[in-house]
Amino acid sequence: MFYHTPMDTLIKLQEIAVHMGLEPAEEIGPVPAAPAGERKGEGERGRKGEQSAPSPFLPFSPSQPLPCGLPANPAERRAAAQATSLGVTHVHLPNGKMMPLLKTMMTTACERNCHYCPFRAGRSRTRRVTFSPDEMARAFDDMRRAGAVDGLFLSSGIIGGGVRAQDKLLDTADIIRTRYGYRGYIHLKIMPGSEREQVYRAMQLADRLSINLEAPTPERLSALAPKKRFIDELLTPLRWMEEIRRERPPDGAVKGRWPSSTTQFVVGAVDESDLELLNVTQHLIREASLKRAYFSAFHPVIDTPLENRPAEDPWREHRLYQASYLFRDYGFDLEEMPFDERGRLPLDTDPKRAWAQVHLCETPVELNRADREALLRVPGIGPKGADAILRARRRATLRSLTDLRQIGVRTKDIEPYVLLDGRRPEYQLRLFTG
Repeated sequence: MFYHTPMDTLIKLQEIAVHMGLEPAEEIGPVPAAPAGERKGEGERGRKGEQSAPSPFLPFSPSQPLPCGLPANPAERRAAAQATSLGVTHVHLPNGKMMPLLKTMMTTACERNCHYCPFRAGRSRTRRVTFSPDEMARAFDDMRRAGAVDGLFLSSGIIGGGVRAQDKLLDTADIIRTRYGYRGYIHLKIMPGSEREQVYRAMQLADRLSINLEAPTPERLSALAPKKRFIDELLTPLRWMEEIRRERPPDGAVKGRWPSSTTQFVVGAVDESDLELLNVTQHLIREASLKRAYFSAFHPVIDTPLENRPAEDPWREHRLYQASYLFRDYGFDLEEMPFDERGRLPLDTDPKRAWAQVHLCETPVELNRADREALLRVPGIGPKGADAILRARRRATLRSLTDLRQIGVRTKDIEPYVLLDGRRPEYQLRLFTG
């Protein structure tokens, strides 16, 4: 498929791809099976946004209908399967489009000893492979020209310090942009220990930057990644990004605007609470314009210090995503989250519904008078639904669930919490009179 890519380069990409699933990048996996007590389809936004599609390269028999967009003939399917084995991930973007993204690393060698990581120093099971900036840029360009990818997520292990590792990432991105003229999507990692001017240069080259906090506090981080410094190496670069956005015009930025920034947390490895994770998430959303936080449920890796620790429940990861969206898009505060005595969110219901069950059942929201902020508090009403309600009620009074369905609002989740022209919907009347 990739006629100009050396075999050694393809082998190295395959080696890296084996473990890159631990890095969420743009995508979020499918919602896990519902826990006991939860209604099918619940959840305000679930894990929408940037999501991974189910793998489109599973084997199909000739009699099976192919999902939309899959290659129809065996040769094309083999080519697609090869791309997947090299680290190509298909992701859904916020605009609804699907993009094939090469998710890879400059090197799997690393001098850091993070307790959860398959690339940690001293782990004998990991084969160490390294790309030069020229080699990585050429491999990406070959794959792009072959139609296998249309975006790049690029990370790296650290050898010789964070500054040196960051230089290689920057050199690669610069070659892709200048020599190969690529104007599409690049997500660059910021290495722990990078310098401010390196962050500035990365902001000129990339569409998105990220640096993984991994843990919510310095104390938790020391138990998870002993050689990383929470404030100096991880939190400070996120603050630099926001300072640069505020203080400097996006001169030289590839799209004429500054990139967004994200971070990631490992969930369930060091007994951190949801309260701790969401406290720092809310702070970064508000103070550092964090686009989103990624939550990665811990899974043990053989031959690491945490290999005997049990895997975290994927529903905990899911609830953290839902809560973070409530901060970012719905106007909720940390104090409104339904934490238990351990600082954990409930697994059997989403946090927005848990809040509504306490606050809205007895005092439902009148959809014909509520402002946008109040509408967003109702389970089942998101930003688009709230805007649709505001537009529709300028024309006429909303009196029934049918009126809501006609403007595209899903009514299943909202019924217990609203009034329509002073009356509860039929569903609620049945509950209260039956």
